[in-house]
Amino acid sequence: MRTKTVRVLLVEDDDGDALLVEALLEEARAPFVLSRARTLAEAERMLSDAECVLLDLGLPDSQGLDGLHRLLKKPHAPAILVLTGLDDEREGIDAVATGAEDYLIKGQVDGELLLRGVRYAVERRRADDAQFQLREAELLAAERSRLERGLLPPPLLQNSDVNLEVRYQPGGQRMLLGGDFYDAVGMPDGTVYAIIGDVCGHGPDEAALGVCLRIAWRALVLAGEPPEKVLRTLDQVLVAERHGEGIFTTACMVTVAPDRRSARYFLAGHPEPLMVVGAQIVDLPQSKVGVPLGVLPDYAWTGVDVQLPSGWSLACYTDGLIEGRVPDDTDRLGVERLCDILRRRLQDGPDWMDSVIAEVTELNGGALDDDVAILLLRDGT
Repeated sequence: MRTKTVRVLLVEDDDGDALLVEALLEEARAPFVLSRARTLAEAERMLSDAECVLLDLGLPDSQGLDGLHRLLKKPHAPAILVLTGLDDEREGIDAVATGAEDYLIKGQVDGELLLRGVRYAVERRRADDAQFQLREAELLAAERSRLERGLLPPPLLQNSDVNLEVRYQPGGQRMLLGGDFYDAVGMPDGTVYAIIGDVCGHGPDEAALGVCLRIAWRALVLAGEPPEKVLRTLDQVLVAERHGEGIFTTACMVTVAPDRRSARYFLAGHPEPLMVVGAQIVDLPQSKVGVPLGVLPDYAWTGVDVQLPSGWSLACYTDGLIEGRVPDDTDRLGVERLCDILRRRLQDGPDWMDSVIAEVTELNGGALDDDVAILLLRDGT
């Protein structure tokens, strides 16, 4: 089996000790590329090219464990083996407790022992790095799970005659969580409130802000605030909590009347909902798309009233669904082509959301760049 060459940095100011180490490696025919530094400062400059360091604890610019501490603080520090004299064995043990992989006593090491020590040190460091990366991945996954529960909560629609279906698909090849969120709440008088929103940008900061806005929205609705005031208060929350001056959020909020025959929707820079009746898309009254949250202070959003026929459905979605690419076209998919897809897929029955997302993704030639969220309210009377 071919042995991989290991890059070793010897930090030793004594020429005689350095020659001894070189002779031991030659004796063992070790597959090492050996470089040498005479001071700790020189070693720090050469550290990035080494997989293992043989460190003498007595250097012109460093004594004792100070040099070891300095090297271990460097980003992505390699494996470090400490070289000690016979009368400094206690210091070698302390070095291992500090973070060195092992220690070797000068004059008591032959070539095979030195070879074995370096190989074990390198493999232990690789194993430690792999374990650290695994732990980091587990922590990120747990954090993502917590954020996702905050962005995409179970709705509060117990015993309601309005049915709710939702879909969420994170964007990008790496499946990173973004700032899309939704929620729905049924009130004691029978009114149903729903919201879908999209914080601009991607990543944990945007997701955390989306969680904050979603929880604030639910609290305001449960407190009985009128819809117009809910959006204005959400705007204030966004401005207070956002991590950057230019961060904004688009949102679509819908209220369905207790008799299920009318609804009102509010747009804050967000795509207009789609009304579906049977296998048809029904045009909604023309509305003014208000500015996104976080753009203009003291802005007042106004609602649009809609009559709901029997068997209605209202589909609210984030713009990731319409910003995918189309083959042989420089334009994005857009609302008009999304409606064409939806008309075809409505023939498939009530489970059209998955097939619409699948076709949009296929047209894009792979995973969509942005997150996609769909919130579908259905007449259950």
